[in-house]
Amino acid sequence: MTEVARNARQTSRSLDALAGAQGADITKGLKLDTTGHRESGGSLFFQTEPLDYTLPMSLPQGKADNQILGVVEALRKEYAPREVVLVSKDINMRVKARALGLVTDDYQNDKTLDDGDLLYSGSLALPADFWTRQSKTIESWQQGSYTFYRITGPIVASLLINQFVFFEAPGEPPLYARVTEIRAKTAVLKTLKDFNHLKNAVWGVTTRNREQNFAMNLLMDPEVDFVTLAGTAGTGKTLMALASGLTQVLDDRRYTEIIMTRATVSVGEDIGFLPGTEEEKMGPWMGALDDNLEVLGKTDSGSGEWGRAATNELIRSRIKVKSMNFMRGRTFLNKYVIIDEAQNLTPKQMKTLITRAGPGTKIICMGNLAQIDTPYLTEGSSGMTFAVDRFKGWPHGGHITLARGERSRLADFASEVL
Repeated sequence: MTEVARNARQTSRSLDALAGAQGADITKGLKLDTTGHRESGGSLFFQTEPLDYTLPMSLPQGKADNQILGVVEALRKEYAPREVVLVSKDINMRVKARALGLVTDDYQNDKTLDDGDLLYSGSLALPADFWTRQSKTIESWQQGSYTFYRITGPIVASLLINQFVFFEAPGEPPLYARVTEIRAKTAVLKTLKDFNHLKNAVWGVTTRNREQNFAMNLLMDPEVDFVTLAGTAGTGKTLMALASGLTQVLDDRRYTEIIMTRATVSVGEDIGFLPGTEEEKMGPWMGALDDNLEVLGKTDSGSGEWGRAATNELIRSRIKVKSMNFMRGRTFLNKYVIIDEAQNLTPKQMKTLITRAGPGTKIICMGNLAQIDTPYLTEGSSGMTFAVDRFKGWPHGGHITLARGERSRLADFASEVL
């Protein structure tokens, strides 16, 4: 029933399908369909004959890993001067292979990005000469409380739909906008709602920096169905997602309820099974929810003790905590779904969760790629990286990387130096 056993069965099915389709002799190799690849006519061979190899005495001969290394060594001698490469996810085996002078490589097909620094940030600083270069060609118009700008030039090639752009220069008027349309060599920018101002507070919460304001514009936009928020601890991901969720569920009636889930991966040693119902089992994992609800409960200062207690009760009734294990086959209608600690999800788990969305549902994914607790995932292969990369440029999706911590000076300093 384990993941390893499932993978082994899937491998057997794939081999059976390959051999069965061709009716071929497995000992002579199976032709592979390599259409679309640079090299054609590849074959899959199986090591069925005993090979003559010698390994150092320090490597026990009966161990499966060492037998594989022996086969690689024998193939290298047999097919010299052709290069024989051992491809494995087992880091220890790769280290041993290099010690024996064998060429090794890791799998590449599970990596969305080779380097976490290449991840799409969701925002772009406009060049210092932006206004002077665009002054003759820029076209602007007013629509409601928003100003639109149509820009041209080489910068358009580097823009994506729902990407945020900003211009900050001394002595120049600042610009904070979102790309709403790209056609050929022109792009349309739409100015943002300023959630830094108290009059636009969301459930009593105002944003404290530029990136938080970008994120709140995505969270409060009914046209954006999928939002990803990345950032270190204390950048306000959970607080903003909950505040905008409560406003849209209780005040605007845009969604019927908030559904919150997260990957249940321990930071340290597992403490074993938890008692109770699904909601009670998820309770200890949802400390972040309780902490943020406590903050949001204090924003309503004019209603007194009884009023706050009634509000808290109402809030609790509209937030459902669900386990990820029971998501398969579900459909969420008009729900506001928050997926916390999304960096611990595999691409397959991420796909399972996002495809639960029915009409009128909005999904928020939050995570910190520097805090991956799953041993089999890296920044490049995390489901969150996968989602950010695949959804960039989609008109109904948006991403922002939150840069500044707003938790406390202690937490900010710890993020930098530890």
